[in-house]
Amino acid sequence: MTRMTPFSSPLLLGFDTMEKTLERIAKSGDGYPPYNIERLRTKSGPERLRITLAVAGFSNDDLEVTTEDNQLVIRGRQTDEDEEEREYLHRGIAARQFQRVFVLADGMRVAAAELQNGLLSIDLDRPEPERLIKRIDINVKD
Repeated sequence: MTRMTPFSSPLLLGFDTMEKTLERIAKSGDGYPPYNIERLRTKSGPERLRITLAVAGFSNDDLEVTTEDNQLVIRGRQTDEDEEEREYLHRGIAARQFQRVFVLADGMRVAAAELQNGLLSIDLDRPEPERLIKRIDINVKD
């Protein structure tokens, strides 16, 4: 039996990578760190989005924000030098590393990133694309 997917239509050409990306996103179920995504309302200008991650305990040096192949990748790795000197009776605050990946639509770009009060905010925008109409010449072979 053949598996039918939303992208198996003969009218959707070249969307196989998008299907693989959606499958990968569905498999990633880790909810750490928690995040919000909000649409920033502007009266004029391009569409703007803000992703805010709760990264309490992480400093600017512990965080890395990159874009890789239409993906926004946020990595966090805490380095605790005085870990050996501490003796915990209870440890409820995890010092764990994370990687959170967001797939960006074509044309989306990172406008700014800011760390304030344990929240990492990343602003994205999508400038209005130029409307491109290209005439294709038809070769006649008789």
